[in-house]
Amino acid sequence: MSDYDYLIKLLALGDSGVGKTSFLHQYTDGTYSQFISTVGVDFREKRIVYQTNHGRSQRVYLQLWDTAGQERFRSLITGFLRGVMGFLLLFDVTNEQSFLEVRNWLDQLRTHAYCDDPDVILCGNKADMEDRRVISESRAKEMAAKYGLIYFETSALTGQNVTKAIEALLELIMRRMESTVDKAMLPAMKKKADDALNVQGDTSNGKPKCSC
Repeated sequence: MSDYDYLIKLLALGDSGVGKTSFLHQYTDGTYSQFISTVGVDFREKRIVYQTNHGRSQRVYLQLWDTAGQERFRSLITGFLRGVMGFLLLFDVTNEQSFLEVRNWLDQLRTHAYCDDPDVILCGNKADMEDRRVISESRAKEMAAKYGLIYFETSALTGQNVTKAIEALLELIMRRMESTVDKAMLPAMKKKADDALNVQGDTSNGKPKCSC
């Protein structure tokens, strides 16, 4: 028997250099490290206990997938999106272009993810670099509101809101699972056998069906 109730895959997206790898490293290890650009796809992992609204404790095994932001890796990433339950979309508050690319990343998600309204948390990373900021918090919140996203100002260096952003994403995912009657509409994931829940993606038309 496995030592967890749910295996949930999360994916960090965003342009190269926005701090995705450092963000995930801060969450899993509680430390800051600078990394060279990710090549292709990599992942980190963490096991947590999630408290449901009914007071139950669920053991969750999180796989946090890290993606390369360079254009040449986009085709690799799009083929990977359908098996992911939730997305962390990062931009760099000191980089205008990374903010403008948020719309393109969202377009890719709505085309290639498990449904056209996947669970996404928008993060304005490098919020500790206030002296170099070019994207204001109010401007970022306007974009988040436009696309119906929750927004966090984050810092992989200080840890500001890193855990809160991932916890908020997990909360969205767990709520979706509870409210989705037909679990076949969700990406495949693992649940303990004695709960008799087997979730598989329906790809009969090339894209999983979803009621979201």
